[in-house]
Amino acid sequence: MRIERDDSSQEKLNRILTTNLDEFVHIAKALSTDLRVEIFKALLGHPRNVVEIAEMFGLPASTAAINIRKLEEAGLIQTEMVPGTRGTQKLCSAVYSRIVVDLTHVRSEPSESSVEVSLPIGQFVDSQVSAPCGILSEHSIIGEMDDPRAFFEPERIQAQLIWFRRGYLEYRFPNRVPRGAVIRHLELSMEICSEAPLHKRDWPSDITLWINGKEVGTWTSPGDFGGERGLLTPEWWGVENTQYGLLKTWRVNSEGSFIDGRHISVLTIDELALDDLPYLTVRIGIKPDAINDGGMNLFGRKFGNYETDLRLKLDYVRQNQNSGDDST
Repeated sequence: MRIERDDSSQEKLNRILTTNLDEFVHIAKALSTDLRVEIFKALLGHPRNVVEIAEMFGLPASTAAINIRKLEEAGLIQTEMVPGTRGTQKLCSAVYSRIVVDLTHVRSEPSESSVEVSLPIGQFVDSQVSAPCGILSEHSIIGEMDDPRAFFEPERIQAQLIWFRRGYLEYRFPNRVPRGAVIRHLELSMEICSEAPLHKRDWPSDITLWINGKEVGTWTSPGDFGGERGLLTPEWWGVENTQYGLLKTWRVNSEGSFIDGRHISVLTIDELALDDLPYLTVRIGIKPDAINDGGMNLFGRKFGNYETDLRLKLDYVRQNQNSGDDST
């Protein structure tokens, strides 16, 4: 379980608990009754003691204490003993204002027949972009805003948010599949969205993916998302700007190409000619003739809503498996 805290001086509670699906079970149990949900909501407003909670919901103090303990065991609230009018009292307060279940990290057991590579978004090997464009690290702007020359600064390797209106970025992923094996399935995931001035939810953009020079397909992003801080976006980047994207997963197999399970092209894994190459070339961008040329934002693991870089997964079979030869 990963916990993020925003301990700024803001009065409004702004802490996030990020967990995966397996670890979410005990949190779900703690919030499985209407009463505990209402108690938790009450504590989001401000801390309260057990007596106040009991009176608020018309409960015996012992019943209130039992439900408070369930929330505390799940890590959703914290309690502390503080001086009261008569001795001490147990004060309860919420620890988090958001709970995020990260489904992207639900994995099957590790397999000898697959490899994964995560590549930071700043590790592109080629770019051709036009303004508006820019690059941010976790802490500052890299180069000058709206200047494509910033995409050649050495500091670009630290990028956590990249945006441009037209053009592309190109990456090279190492091919870690054993020599002689045959790649049967490719999966590439990233957090992306359109690029509008500041932000605009209704701002479609046709974002295209190419692998090894072959066009995999195009996804139309519905908009550019801002106005509400991304779960990972640093405080210094104002909420009037782009804050987060959508997590999209591209897949290519023997049946064609897909995005989030939706068929987008007839391009198959065999046409990519991936086997025995030292690297895979991945290009992501906006085609010159795009109907919706709304640009794109690409997020790193420290910006947006998902703690992920560009992630490539390759499933493969060894030649003896592919041919049905079970000999050792």
